[in-house]
Amino acid sequence: MDMKEQRTRVDGSGRVVILAPFRRALGVQAGDVVILRIENKELRITIMQRRLAKSQQLLRKHVAPIRSLVDELIGERRDAARRERD
Repeated sequence: MDMKEQRTRVDGSGRVVILAPFRRALGVQAGDVVILRIENKELRITIMQRRLAKSQQLLRKHVAPIRSLVDELIGERRDAARRERD
């Protein structure tokens, strides 16, 4: 089976089946969130987990490894909550 291209049909409800070899190659599991995007009049499907990992990788280039943006955000939110109470 050619893993680059296969034909499938759109059903009456507009659904398209992602064939098993493609799901395996991309690591798509039942229940995964996918993102659909039209690019150059073609439909692209991206897995949400992969999109998040790519975003984290790009961000990590600009943030020191010892710095935790999550911890900073939590700290800022706690400070804001304290100020609201006082």
